[in-house]
Amino acid sequence: MAKITPKDNLMRLVGGGHPEYVPVYTMMGEPYLGEAADVFINAPIFKDTSFQGGTDMWGVPYKQASSGTNAMMPDTGFHLFEDIADWSKSIKFPEALPVNELDWHGMYENSLKMFHVDREQSAVKCGPGLGPFQELVAMMGFDNGLMALYTDPEEVKAMFMAMVDYLEPYYTRLIDEFKPDLWYMLDDTCAKETPFFSPAIYEEVFLPVYHRLAKPANDRGIPIVFHNCGKVDEFIPFMLDFGVKILEPMQETNDIPSLKEQYRGKLGLVGGWDWGVRIPKNYPEYDEEEFRQGVRDVIDYDAPGGAYGFLGWPISYPGDPVCAEITRIMRDEAHWYGRKVYGYTGD
Repeated sequence: MAKITPKDNLMRLVGGGHPEYVPVYTMMGEPYLGEAADVFINAPIFKDTSFQGGTDMWGVPYKQASSGTNAMMPDTGFHLFEDIADWSKSIKFPEALPVNELDWHGMYENSLKMFHVDREQSAVKCGPGLGPFQELVAMMGFDNGLMALYTDPEEVKAMFMAMVDYLEPYYTRLIDEFKPDLWYMLDDTCAKETPFFSPAIYEEVFLPVYHRLAKPANDRGIPIVFHNCGKVDEFIPFMLDFGVKILEPMQETNDIPSLKEQYRGKLGLVGGWDWGVRIPKNYPEYDEEEFRQGVRDVIDYDAPGGAYGFLGWPISYPGDPVCAEITRIMRDEAHWYGRKVYGYTGD
């Protein structure tokens, strides 16, 4: 079997194809053994310091999660507004230079340099930068956001459409200047066992918004990757409707083999390994062989027939002495074992 680049192997997942070996998908582009199948890059158009504990581009403050992880999350003590009817008086549209005054070429070159991107080897992802549901609950709080969807879905949709109206010229120019291999959209609309709201709400409120966010990619024939944590099966038909070709992170609550069969030839699925399920019982103590076997078990279960890529992401507290090594072991096993299951001999 001839050698294939990590990029070309990953791109075989588009629409549920069969890669030559199980791709190791990274979300942000963290390489292993010099290999990164995908890298996310973006243009720093809007002021956003949420990853450093500042505010996002809409003015919502972020702080380190109380669980002790390194993740920055919306400050739950802050509400931009309490009543969805007040969104137009309260929402802070982000500040940015006009589209035509931005140095698009410079931003593109800087992103490639910052993330050490070789476009022959890695698929480049970028996207519109709006997760509507996540932004709704960040602005209003979870309870208020869910109640707004139930009591006044049209007003929620009006807010989303206003946000898209503002962003659309920027992300349309972004896709033309960066020419990504994949268009990356995201919105965490599901909990571990069930969605946060009904398919009817998804269809009424969210589907029209996602269609607009997806349109530049669909118009240009660029495949869409969609990130949606939790149990997503009820929403997959809508995702196919707005053009999703790869869905991640597909937590273990989803039955990946069953969904692959149901959507054969339409959708590639990435994930299958949950830290919440796979964390060693006596962590930070662990047995390396048992841990590696857990990676093999996931691949053995999810990989047959193709249309699958591996994704796992151990998360721990700051200063954890073993998390980095756990992550290395996980990626090492996925990298090498993922080459065995389809009989790849290109290395």
